[in-house]
Amino acid sequence: MEATALSLGKSVLDGALGYAKSALAEEVALQLGVQRDHAFIRELEMMRAFLRAAHDERGDHQVLMTWVKQVRDVAYDAEDILQDCLAHLKKPSWWRRPSTLPERRRIAKKMKELRARVEDVSQRNLRYQLVKSAGSKPEDGTEVAGAAAMSGMEEALRQQNKSKADLIRLVNKKDEELRVIGVWGTSDLLGEKSIVKRAYDGLKRDRKFQYHAWISMVRPLSTTAILQDIVMQFAVDSLEGENKKHISAPHEAQDLRRLWVAKEDDLADEFRKFLNEKSYLIVVNGLSTMDEWDQIRTCFPTNKKGSRLLVCTQHVKIASLCVEPSTLLLPEHKQLFPDKALYAFYDKVFGKITNLNEECPELYEVAELIMKKCKGLPLAIVTIGGFLAKQPKTPMEWKKLNSHISAELEMNQGLRNIKNVLNKSYDGLPYHLKPCFLYLSIFPEDQDIKRNRLVRRWIAEGYSTEVLGKPLIETAESHFMELVDRSMILPNKTTYFSKKVINSCQVHDLMREISISKAAEENLVFRLEEDCSSNTIGTARHLTISANWKGDEADFESMVDVSRIRSLTVFGKWRQFFISDKMRFLRVLDLQDTKGLCNHHLEHIGKLVHLRYLSLRGCLGIYHLPDSVGNMRQLQTLDIRLTWIAMLPKTIVKLKQLQYLRIGGLRTDRVYFLDRLKSKCVAFCSCHQPTYYDSDMEETWCDRCTKCWYVVMPGLATPSGSGTPVPRGVGNLKALRTLGVVDIGSGNAQIKEIKRLTQLHKLQVTGINKKNWQEFCSTLESLSCLESLSMSSSGLNGSLRCLSDAVFLPPNNLRTLMLLDDLGKMPAWIMHLRNLAKLRLMCTHLTDSDGTMQLLGNLPDLAILRVDSYTFEVEGLCLNFLPEAFPSLVALQLCSAHRRARGSEIKSVEFKEGTAPKLEVLRFTYRRDVVINDGLFSGLASLPGLKKFELGIHSFEGKEGFVEHVRAQLALNQNQPVLTKAW
Repeated sequence: MEATALSLGKSVLDGALGYAKSALAEEVALQLGVQRDHAFIRELEMMRAFLRAAHDERGDHQVLMTWVKQVRDVAYDAEDILQDCLAHLKKPSWWRRPSTLPERRRIAKKMKELRARVEDVSQRNLRYQLVKSAGSKPEDGTEVAGAAAMSGMEEALRQQNKSKADLIRLVNKKDEELRVIGVWGTSDLLGEKSIVKRAYDGLKRDRKFQYHAWISMVRPLSTTAILQDIVMQFAVDSLEGENKKHISAPHEAQDLRRLWVAKEDDLADEFRKFLNEKSYLIVVNGLSTMDEWDQIRTCFPTNKKGSRLLVCTQHVKIASLCVEPSTLLLPEHKQLFPDKALYAFYDKVFGKITNLNEECPELYEVAELIMKKCKGLPLAIVTIGGFLAKQPKTPMEWKKLNSHISAELEMNQGLRNIKNVLNKSYDGLPYHLKPCFLYLSIFPEDQDIKRNRLVRRWIAEGYSTEVLGKPLIETAESHFMELVDRSMILPNKTTYFSKKVINSCQVHDLMREISISKAAEENLVFRLEEDCSSNTIGTARHLTISANWKGDEADFESMVDVSRIRSLTVFGKWRQFFISDKMRFLRVLDLQDTKGLCNHHLEHIGKLVHLRYLSLRGCLGIYHLPDSVGNMRQLQTLDIRLTWIAMLPKTIVKLKQLQYLRIGGLRTDRVYFLDRLKSKCVAFCSCHQPTYYDSDMEETWCDRCTKCWYVVMPGLATPSGSGTPVPRGVGNLKALRTLGVVDIGSGNAQIKEIKRLTQLHKLQVTGINKKNWQEFCSTLESLSCLESLSMSSSGLNGSLRCLSDAVFLPPNNLRTLMLLDDLGKMPAWIMHLRNLAKLRLMCTHLTDSDGTMQLLGNLPDLAILRVDSYTFEVEGLCLNFLPEAFPSLVALQLCSAHRRARGSEIKSVEFKEGTAPKLEVLRFTYRRDVVINDGLFSGLASLPGLKKFELGIHSFEGKEGFVEHVRAQLALNQNQPVLTKAW
């Protein structure tokens, strides 16, 4: 708690000083005649220095911590008042208006009160000598530095090494019987870089077993394919020259050849005969059902050679049922899972490994909920299991623990050890990361928190500051990655097909409880949810409303003090009383995917003059923004994607601080708009009650008419598409870094506005045509900072062919390019993109496949290539990857489209020796009615870096020959890539 208060106080003081030191703040002081009161800035700077010294001391001095909290509260109020002052500098003449006299007096009074509070808090530190001077502190901090150096990553590495050693020891245990060992974990922990894989590689090198194989499950399950895969690995195993312990006899090589050519009906029997007198270690990775296990388990003989089967699965129930009773009784079994302990919980609770589903079915469901909270954290599993062992083994007792685990962690002596250890991880965070971590308590349990959403909110809250000219977004991104590296947040989605490998995150349930607890202690976050007490009064800085809260307006007003909140986040259904004029200092309004939000709910949103982040993404009841949006001069982020907003208000050009503007509604066509016209306008005129697509909407007649004028009528007058035009004057928004999707089809005026946005890093446009392409190319030449570009035309018959022969120099820094419409041929200007790292092609209908592949293969930095539907229009399409081409390619996606689209089917894909040496992931997708040749791919064995072949297919039916051919090629690849199903 002490470290939290210090970090929050320091963070807020930084923001307050930022305002106080600005020239605008000095102007405010001068105009109001409160220059002496404004001089308290020196006291704020002294307090910030004291907080840094207190953070270094890290003592348990209660008086010191009380003072720190007072500093934090004063800092919050200082920042609010200074921010409020600056908001009135909209016009210089404001100070001379007689009508503003009461407001000026109010501000002057607040400044005087603030100065008195700052001086009082500062004197209190001197009076009690709470913080020692920096010079009096001894230099010898070896012990503290050593403790700080033990980061979360180092601890995780130590745990992983111990896990690997425990698994190897269990496998090597002297026992002649066949043992089945179960491993439970998530997909990212059971893959090629997992503890199991590293242990398997070590055991394979030691050659204790005669034969080794690692198989990954592919659906639908084919026992024949699995056995052939194993035989192939056995053959490689037997031919390795470094095999010192076992040299294959000639008859064994003959047996392997005989197995390879055996008929499908005889293969299983012949395989069992071959293994019956041999020791083997086989890993079965990705098992998902007991039917799969029953189907392949019979292939492995139960001999007396000390063989081992390792079953890896994401399902705890499957792992427990696969493991045989004799193995379950081994006391060392729990050592297998320091990172993903499976049976330690049962062992602690019952004193033995048990099948809880059969022996105590009434506890099984509750146990799964508790295990879900633990998420494999060994300390939590063992400690909670030990605690429950002393409690009555009834569903009621277990449900009580699961429902109140946060309180139990705080109050129960037996469980306090968990919280102490997790607190140490939190306390080890540097001061600038603590507020970022506590901020995560805003989001619901198991929420998939998008990376961009989180870092943009951090910036709006002031948690990211410029350091030596480093942009705010880069600082916030580094905060995110540092939390991942310290294992404070869990990377939730990783993909090779994005420059950002980690696109989102989750918080471990127990770490989330720590976050919630500390955020509540510091009055940082107030969570309005189902189990909130009616007597609770929330005076926090951040308000989050959960989907399960069912209170009314009276409950809301009695439980929440909204006058000081800085962020409002709503999950679930919107209520009109959620937003209030009292929210004077609101910075973040995040209503993403909120249900029931309508236009009239945002009528007075312009009063939120301090708002920096506004997200209405996915709000299907929003058709337009009010003109008062122009009053939000501090706005940095505006995200209105997936709404029905077809036009932006003209006042948006006043938002000079805007950096991130994401627009573009739902893709529509004239048929839809005609239907809307009938159901909205006609129904309105006839006073007929229309039907709605969303029963949660509380639409007024004004809302329905608004949709007609702002959505339906423009939709009938313009081509179909998902872009949104921008108003004249948007070129004045010089801070813009991200803009799109913009519809530029109406003329060159909008393109000229975009040309003035010289700081743009990301641009998405639609509406490119024969009339405006030259002006657009000229614009691109002037956008020297551009790193990401997406281009398409408008309407069903749109085309980008005008760009194919264009002669211009694209931005040299361009790293991402998406071409999403008819091109005909690949533009020659692409060869100038020497820094291009990601390229996506879709619906381009290119007619020269060989020339295209040769051009793209010469791009030196191209790491991600997506060849999506209808990229080519070539009969008998053959994609040839030539030697020494694609030197940096890491991820490749190919798609074969419908047969009725002429020339869109891929007939062959050939990888020549020496091509794409860094390719790690190859994904192949196709439509349902596409004919796939069995030998579609060739040369897969020559890709030295290939790790994964992903099949994005709907069904294997009729594609068995193709799958078998791919599997056979992968078996010949020295890197042993895995075959997986992407969807």
